[in-house]
Amino acid sequence: MKTQIFRYVIVGNSTAAAAAIEGIRETDGEGSIAVVGEEKHFVYGRPLISYYLLGATDAERMRYRPADFYEKMKVNAMLGVRAEKTDPAKKMVRLSDGKVLGYEKLLVATGSRPFDPPVKGIESVKERFHFMTMDDALALEKALSPEKRVLIIGAGLIGLKCLEGIAARVKSVAVVDMAGRILPSILDEYGAAIVQRTLEEKGAEFYLSDSVAELESDAAHLQSGKTVPFDILVVAVGVRPNTELVKDAGGETGRGIAVDERSRTSLPDVYAAGDCTECFDVTSGQRKILALLPNAYLQGHCAGVNMAGGEEVFDNAAPFNSIGFFGTHVLTAGSYSGERYVEKGDNAYKVLFTADGVLKGFILVNLPERAGIYTSLVRGRTPLAEVDFSLLERAPELMAFSAGARREKLAREV
Repeated sequence: MKTQIFRYVIVGNSTAAAAAIEGIRETDGEGSIAVVGEEKHFVYGRPLISYYLLGATDAERMRYRPADFYEKMKVNAMLGVRAEKTDPAKKMVRLSDGKVLGYEKLLVATGSRPFDPPVKGIESVKERFHFMTMDDALALEKALSPEKRVLIIGAGLIGLKCLEGIAARVKSVAVVDMAGRILPSILDEYGAAIVQRTLEEKGAEFYLSDSVAELESDAAHLQSGKTVPFDILVVAVGVRPNTELVKDAGGETGRGIAVDERSRTSLPDVYAAGDCTECFDVTSGQRKILALLPNAYLQGHCAGVNMAGGEEVFDNAAPFNSIGFFGTHVLTAGSYSGERYVEKGDNAYKVLFTADGVLKGFILVNLPERAGIYTSLVRGRTPLAEVDFSLLERAPELMAFSAGARREKLAREV
């Protein structure tokens, strides 16, 4: 089969890929672009799949870009096909349909995939689902009905967003997790308790500090000795970055694909962005996977600009989360180390973490504040000596900044 040659080949069709296309076109308006996407869907916002099941959005409104995006950006979209192998020496990518694509610059934006825990009997569960993609949501939707009982393994972001999406469409939802609290990666005990109360008010039942020892087709036997009956099982215990295209070609990988501040991998003319990568977290000083939409966009855009010969760096990666559950809103950022400033209410919570003269991170629950100011302090590593932090502790107000800084921030918002 004849090799098709493109100036740019992008493997993946999510946030990082869309950002890379935009970054390329800012510098190169004509160079040929091919996008390879394993899903058949137009690029969409994956965080919206729970709202699709909730009935708060539909497939049309889930589009991450307008319907004419590929056409306007002059993109050859190859959807429903998988990239199986890269050959950096020959600058080629082999696809699952047998086609071979040649490239000048390659972006790997392959994201991550869910996995099933090694639980005895898990293969016996026919109504077993994950919850990461639109296809996952569509498959789960077909199984839902008012008389069904659902068990979710995993009380992290994915599992609880699934809970929100389906709670009103089934008889019951139970959640089991080894951790002692829900959302253990982003909330402490006090913040988690607020969110858990909200979910319990919607009928959710939690089995925390527990795990599934064995599964039957319609029941989970927990390590505690409890048995939880179910009709539908959703597995949301975690994800694994899709690193194989780079790793198998000899590129440097850890848990994710290693990239520098210009989104370059260790392979020549091969870039990577999004959930498949690991990058430097400015708040912790460590390299880690930051599987978050804002970081995916910034990293993808950076890759696109540099692939096209421009100059851009992404050197301020940090964990950020903005998420809601039935009207309870959670905003978190950065690392939870250093001194703590705490405000507690019956249904609201604020913690600010400071160390080394900067704001390292924060937790905000049900506080409708201008959290973007806190976020900019974290991402920008702004010295607290330059602001009135005693004022910012109480409320993120622009008056805490110098007149020049206020003008700059207001100009960016206009």
